[in-house]
Amino acid sequence: MQDKWVSALAELRAVLARVPKETEFQAIVNARDEVLAHYQPIFSPDRLSNLTLEDFSSFLYFENNKHWTGLHRHVGKLTADMNALRQALAILLSENRPIVERFDEVVGASMVRGLGKGLATAILLIAYPDRYGVWNNTSEAALKQMGIWPKFDKGMTIGQRYAIINDLLKKLSGELGIDLWTLDVLFWGIVKKEEGEDEVTGLEMPVIEHSFRLERHLHDFLRDNWEHTELGREWEIYREPGDEEAGFEYPTDVGRIDILARHRSRPEWLVVELKRDQGTDQVIGQILRYIGWVKQNLAVPGEKVRGLIISSGVDKNLRYALAVFPPGHVQVMRYRVQFFLEPVELEDE
Repeated sequence: MQDKWVSALAELRAVLARVPKETEFQAIVNARDEVLAHYQPIFSPDRLSNLTLEDFSSFLYFENNKHWTGLHRHVGKLTADMNALRQALAILLSENRPIVERFDEVVGASMVRGLGKGLATAILLIAYPDRYGVWNNTSEAALKQMGIWPKFDKGMTIGQRYAIINDLLKKLSGELGIDLWTLDVLFWGIVKKEEGEDEVTGLEMPVIEHSFRLERHLHDFLRDNWEHTELGREWEIYREPGDEEAGFEYPTDVGRIDILARHRSRPEWLVVELKRDQGTDQVIGQILRYIGWVKQNLAVPGEKVRGLIISSGVDKNLRYALAVFPPGHVQVMRYRVQFFLEPVELEDE
């Protein structure tokens, strides 16, 4: 484990050192003081009784928190009962009790729908930037990829697991000499490096082709509308305590699964991968790797694990590759995008 720890520190230092000053990475790091100055008072325990819907909702948007995307998707659930939300945050942010108890009561018990581990720990970081780090799919994926993800005893609660993870995050930030906000940004760099999205421009988003952008939108569409799709009739997104949508970009030590689902009535798992700009060999290798990982780490004896590739087209290379698998082992679905133009009648002024 010590060798992996040393290697992880070296990898994180390398990510930090190679990033040019004028990048999206640096912009997020530099936004720390501005965000803390604005939102730390809002999430102060002695002011939570006056928390407004507007102030809380604003934090959920990247243009305001300057760091995390996707939090706003649950704004309706989170703010449906503001009194319940205020109560949950008061419990979570009170330092009079151990974090294990508070986290279990609020996140583990799903006290407020939508208040999962990612949002809860982001708020903890804002309120106490030197005490709490962020546990979301990105940080979990990075820690797993670097080989330093903790091993948890069976039956541990989500609060007990977060306490262990948080100690690990604080140890990393201390040895690297950076704050927990910056460490969380570094994790994004580790994950993007693994996914091959920063090979040319450091941590800046590269110029991505139109098809890649479309499939990024497709991923978001599936996440937000899963229950209304053909897939949603038979499959439900994999859930974990404190995270209703754990199956979206599910973190493993071999990469992030685009979508991980379970069958609603049969003992089966489904690994869904969107074929972005990868070649056939890459996407086949990727989905087989994820199927194997799910078989070894999540599935129990007797459960099947299937694969599904969603792509804008199916070329002969993909057809030949899929022909070697047993029927139903790895399937393909094609997505289509339609645009409609309708005339607008303008009234005479």
